[in-house]
Amino acid sequence: MAMLASSTLAMADIIVNPSVNVRSISAASLRNIYTLRQTSWPGGQTIVVFVLPDNDPAHEAFTKEKLGLYPYRLRQIWDRLSYSGMARAPIEVKDENELRARVRATPGAIGYLNKDAGKDTRHDGIKTITLE
Repeated sequence: MAMLASSTLAMADIIVNPSVNVRSISAASLRNIYTLRQTSWPGGQTIVVFVLPDNDPAHEAFTKEKLGLYPYRLRQIWDRLSYSGMARAPIEVKDENELRARVRATPGAIGYLNKDAGKDTRHDGIKTITLE
């Protein structure tokens, strides 16, 4: 099982809307974005976070390996912050195709895709950024 998660992770891309003026992101910034502590990009543009369902293998691999959190723990953080009115929970989409479309259409958006999901993101109206 650990091998499966690692191979899924190795194939994960962090994607953003082309309006986002970054080419790479630190692990700390990525974690802050997904735990709703960082709400704007450098320059002030609002970050809109898109995620896959908690039980999606790509989501599980992304949260464990890139964020260092289990999906249930990340969900607890989102619930606590959204119920207290301190932040809005990320927007959950049904699959990677919808995630790709929503990131492409939403200024300031961030998401993640398994590279095996299909299209090469460089030609899909979205931008892939690297993890520093």
